[in-house]
Amino acid sequence: MQELEIDDREFRCWVAERIQALPQQRVTFAQFMDWVLYTPQMGYYAANRQKIGAGGDFVTSSHLGADFGELLAEQFLDLWQSLGEPDGFQVVEMGAGQGLIAEDVLKYVRSRTTEPLYAAFWQALKYAIIEQSPSFLQEQRLRLKPLADEHKLSWCTWSDIPNHSVVECFFSNELVDAFPVHRFEVRSGQLQEIYVGVDASLQFSEIVAEPSTPDLNAYLETLHIDLSGYAEGYRSEINLAALDWLARVSQKLTQGYVLTIDYGHTATQYYSPQRHQGTLQCYYQQAHHDDPYWAIGHQDITAHANFTALQHFGAKQDLTTLGYTQQGLFLMALGLGDRLKANAAKLDQNVMDLLQRREALHALANPMGLGNFGVLLQGKLPLAAATRYSFKGFRDMV
Repeated sequence: MQELEIDDREFRCWVAERIQALPQQRVTFAQFMDWVLYTPQMGYYAANRQKIGAGGDFVTSSHLGADFGELLAEQFLDLWQSLGEPDGFQVVEMGAGQGLIAEDVLKYVRSRTTEPLYAAFWQALKYAIIEQSPSFLQEQRLRLKPLADEHKLSWCTWSDIPNHSVVECFFSNELVDAFPVHRFEVRSGQLQEIYVGVDASLQFSEIVAEPSTPDLNAYLETLHIDLSGYAEGYRSEINLAALDWLARVSQKLTQGYVLTIDYGHTATQYYSPQRHQGTLQCYYQQAHHDDPYWAIGHQDITAHANFTALQHFGAKQDLTTLGYTQQGLFLMALGLGDRLKANAAKLDQNVMDLLQRREALHALANPMGLGNFGVLLQGKLPLAAATRYSFKGFRDMV
């Protein structure tokens, strides 16, 4: 990627000054990642540049058409039914990107209000978005203004939500992978943390030293990951920020659900000895590479979600695992297969349109791509009835 000339000197100077001002002149990779992604005006998610879609750095399931959001609406409907069809049902989407899912969910439910079940759900449904990125927030407000004017959608911050006040559903799609992660390297069978330093020419360098917090070793021990037999130089990541996020969600939730969709692995897959360079990836203009120190502020940096950790540490926050599956199976259970059949049966549409729709539907379930994303449903007790409920999207769980 270094052959592309992208001017990141101003931001590089900003980060370098903060590193050089510290006594040890180094920061954890988690702090570095937080700076380059979220610093106001300069960080990747804070800068006003196109990031998602065909003209951006990556695409998500929602960019393949309205089907993803519409099928999610079926799952939200199912969750509402599992709670006894209450008069109010609020979905809180955390990190909504361009707002496509919110738009597709709400428009779909509204389009079916001639049916009594959907009419009742539409009356109960409220949608809220928590968004950290100023550029995404601006785009969402433009896209979703009609739905906001109908009082079906609103924006809030975490501080706007009182503790133990939500009795519905927190939802995220490709959020956990964007949390800053700690990186580590195995030296003599022991975990050593990877820090970021900087030299006089503003080039970032890696420094391997003792862990910054005992939480890193505790995290692996809790998941029964023993590094003593791993190869020298083995590298991977630990997402402590995801644990803080789960604690915050649980604090806000009295009774209801947490639905998480992301690319990731179980702990044994994540820390497989064969995955010796971890899962960290950088995205720029639909291409990915592994250099997080290139073009800072201009590229996305992600690490896969650890679904075992989300389940285990979620349980410590009173979040019971109610279902875990892959996106392809999840969407098929919600009706993706019926949509494929209906598309194939259409004879009055342009052939190219039908082929493009079929390709998009297949992409959502492709086990080599989006279909392999993890889908995790957790619930906060008291949900005794829900633990026996057969959730629609999880009836074919792996």
